[in-house]
Amino acid sequence: MSVLVLVLAVSAACCLGFGFVLQQNAAQQAPLGDFLSPRLLLDLMKVPRWLGGIGLMVAGMALGAIALGQGEISLVEPLLATNLLFALALSRHQTKQPLGRQGWAGLVLLAGGVSTFIVAGEPRGGSAVSDPLRHWLIIGVMIGLALLLTTYAKRSRLSSGPVLLSLAAGLLYGVQDALTRVSGQRFGAGGLGELLTGWQPYAVLALGVTGLVLVQSAFETAPLRMSLPALTAAQPLAGIICGVGFLGDRLRTDTGALAWEAAGLAAIVAGIVLLGLHPAMPRGAAPSEKVPDLQPQQP
Repeated sequence: MSVLVLVLAVSAACCLGFGFVLQQNAAQQAPLGDFLSPRLLLDLMKVPRWLGGIGLMVAGMALGAIALGQGEISLVEPLLATNLLFALALSRHQTKQPLGRQGWAGLVLLAGGVSTFIVAGEPRGGSAVSDPLRHWLIIGVMIGLALLLTTYAKRSRLSSGPVLLSLAAGLLYGVQDALTRVSGQRFGAGGLGELLTGWQPYAVLALGVTGLVLVQSAFETAPLRMSLPALTAAQPLAGIICGVGFLGDRLRTDTGALAWEAAGLAAIVAGIVLLGLHPAMPRGAAPSEKVPDLQPQQP
C-alpha cells in the first residue's frame, strides 16, 4: 500500500468526520418544512458552522479524489470509513463523554476490520471493464436502491427515515467515488477537454448535490448516532462493488482470503455501528424543539 494513498485517505477521513459533526450541529436546528427540499441547503448557507462543515467536507472529498487517482477504490474506501473515528473524537470534545468499553470496542473493530480487509484482499488495479451494459447495470442498481430507500424514508420520516436516507446517500457517494476515479483517469489521459466531453463529471456533481440534500435531511431529523453509521457503512460497500464490478479492481479470491475479507467487512460495519451509537455522538434536537428558521443570531 502506498504511503501517499494512506496519508491522503486518512486525511480525507479526518476532514469528512469533522465536517459531518459541524454540519449536524447546524442542520438539527433547521425547520422540518425543509425536509428533502433543496431549500434546506439555502437555509443552512446562512449558518457559519454549517459552511465550515461543508468546507471541511469539500476538502475531504478533494483529498479522497486524489487518493482515488493514486490507488484502487477497494483500498481507499475502507480507509475513508475511518471518518467515524474523527467524528467521535470531535463529538467527545464537545460532550466530554469518556470513550468507555463501547468506544474502544468500536475503535478496535473498525481499525482491525479495515486492516484485515486490506491485508487479506490485497486490492490492486486491473483493466477496467469496457462493457457499458455492466457499468450502467451496477450504477442503475445503486441509484435504484437509493431511490427506493428515499421513497420509504419520506413515509417514515421521523422514525426510520434518517437511517434510510443515510443509506441512500452512502450508496450515491459510493457511486460518486467510482465516477470521480473515472473522471480523474479521463483528465490524466486527455486533459480538461477530455474530461468535460464525458458524462462522468456531471454525474459526480449531480450525485454530490443529491447526496448532500439526503444527508442534511437525515441530520435535520435525527441524532448523528442514528444517521452517520448508516452513511459510513454504505459508502465503502457501494464503492467496493463499483471498483470490483467495472473499474477493474482485483481482490484475492481464494477461499481463505474471501473468508477474511468478509470478516473484515463485517468488523468494519460492527465497529461503525458501535461508534455511531456511542453516547458522545450528538443527540440532536427533538422535533418539538425545532426552531422555525435558521436566521443567524444577532450579536
